[in-house]
Amino acid sequence: MNELEQFREETREWIETSCPESLRSSTGQRSGTTMGGRRFPVFAEPAEDSHLWLSRAVERGYCAPTWPREYGGAGLERAQAAVLREEMLRLGAPPPVVSMGLLMFGPTLLEFGTEEQKQQHLPPIARGEISWCQGYSEPGAGSDLASLQTRCEDRGDHYSITGQKIWTSGADVADWMFCLVRSDPGAPKHEGISLILIDMNQPGVRVSPIKLISGSSPFCQTFFEEVRAEKNALVGPLHGGWTVAKRLLQYERQGISSSGFMGPTRGTDAPPELAKRYCGTSDGKVADPIIRDRLARMEMDQHCFNSTVRRTADEARAGNDVGTASSIFKYKASEDAKKRGELMVAILGTQGLGWEGDGYEPFEIDQTRTWLRSKGNSIEGGTSEVQLNIIAKRVLGLPD
Repeated sequence: MNELEQFREETREWIETSCPESLRSSTGQRSGTTMGGRRFPVFAEPAEDSHLWLSRAVERGYCAPTWPREYGGAGLERAQAAVLREEMLRLGAPPPVVSMGLLMFGPTLLEFGTEEQKQQHLPPIARGEISWCQGYSEPGAGSDLASLQTRCEDRGDHYSITGQKIWTSGADVADWMFCLVRSDPGAPKHEGISLILIDMNQPGVRVSPIKLISGSSPFCQTFFEEVRAEKNALVGPLHGGWTVAKRLLQYERQGISSSGFMGPTRGTDAPPELAKRYCGTSDGKVADPIIRDRLARMEMDQHCFNSTVRRTADEARAGNDVGTASSIFKYKASEDAKKRGELMVAILGTQGLGWEGDGYEPFEIDQTRTWLRSKGNSIEGGTSEVQLNIIAKRVLGLPD
């Protein structure tokens, strides 16, 4: 038995003994997962078991498995981290914590942050104690992000931030924001930008949630009026934040694409089993041939997508430049998430169009809202149109 196989056995045994049975799910739901943070102490029921699962994962550094141990991680190699993910999925164990701090900000800080910043921010993220949000888009700077106008003024012993951000997911419950600001209005637009960290729990910060068509409000408008940011809150050089911001966007797109679009792939709530329940069966197969064909295409797409992601990861470990691949993966995952939502509604038929009432099961109502929510996948994290432009220019080499 090689070292990786031994690690798999040990990991499987640890998950079996550490993840409470009440949190395990064959549906792919993230029951038991917390977003972390002082203002978001939300645990799925039973909360006691969710907290226990988080605390056990924190002890081993498994919330941030590839981060160095000194910052709260487990120091795992990528192959070991892949095994951990596979075994958690196989046993139906939910991620103990999912947050922008883990997926986006943390990796960026490891690359660009000072030692002081890493020591201050990374361990609380890895313990699920701090929640982060992203301050990038503005009403006049969405797809053209470098046109942002939120001002950052030097006040001697601190910076003063004034402006507005929009589509700031989770800003209403976040403890901190990593924010792009205009620090040099006279410089070319890509060169006068800085990335700065803002404590959200202070005077001058005002947040207003934006309700989506699905009925939820994950997005917000955020207003800053003379908000204070410390001098040590700059990530990367002053006026040099655009390079840091682009790297963070790569991590964001990788995070979005790595979540996949299939949802549950086994158990009673996997799409094939749902199709049998709602569409009927013929010789043990889904009776509706069109639905059966769409299911097969979706599953093949998922296998191809996963294989391509793994191959790209291998290329990256070999030292090849695969940065633009994140745009390909983000585009593909976003568009297929919408297709999956449409397929689930087609499988459920009229039961997939419920909003409320006794005529629908909670699961059916959730699928309706998930379908509506999926329409935003091609906007958040960089629109599909922006990703296609990046792919055309930087991958295919097409002229402007």
